Amino acid sequence: MADQATFAEDAMEHMSSLYTAALRMTRNPADAEDLVQETYLKAYRGYGGFQAGTNLKAWLYRILTNTFINTYRSKKRRPEERDIEDVEDLYLYRRLGPLEAAAAGRSAEEEVLEHITETEVKDAIESLPEQFRMAVLLGDVEGFSYKEIAEILDIPIGTVMSRLHRGRKALQKKLYDFGRARGLVSEEPVVNG
Repeated sequence: MADQATFAEDAMEHMSSLYTAALRMTRNPADAEDLVQETYLKAYRGYGGFQAGTNLKAWLYRILTNTFINTYRSKKRRPEERDIEDVEDLYLYRRLGPLEAAAAGRSAEEEVLEHITETEVKDAIESLPEQFRMAVLLGDVEGFSYKEIAEILDIPIGTVMSRLHRGRKALQKKLYDFGRARGLVSEEPVVNG
């Protein structure tokens, strides 16, 4: 059991990354600040039940995520859901343009990413449906393992894997559309081997 007296010392180092995650969830600085404040209040109150030696960052993210979901659900009766199958059924794979990039020793992904800004990638992530956005943020942005994401979101590991896969596919489609609009990819479909 952890002692509330050591809470600030132990937990405050994670505030910056929690605020960044909260901002990605809420898409609003004031709401993100409120979410982090509520998270720390709940964490402080429950710190006596935290098992010392376990992953404090994951525990804080779980509180943050649950607080966000509960707040979101209280504001909206049901989170907006989109049929991700519609996104997946659209053309997901296209052949990247000229092979000069490969000849120069750079991968096609590196060539395309050179032309995509961080803001555009952030916008693509934020456009994902909540369940996929949360998995992608926790896994690919925050670096949590499947097991940690499963604990944070309170879902089975198989569901984490599915949501990450589907979220990444939807991101791929969004970034492909951006690349196509910029003339970075060709219109020919990729033939899967």
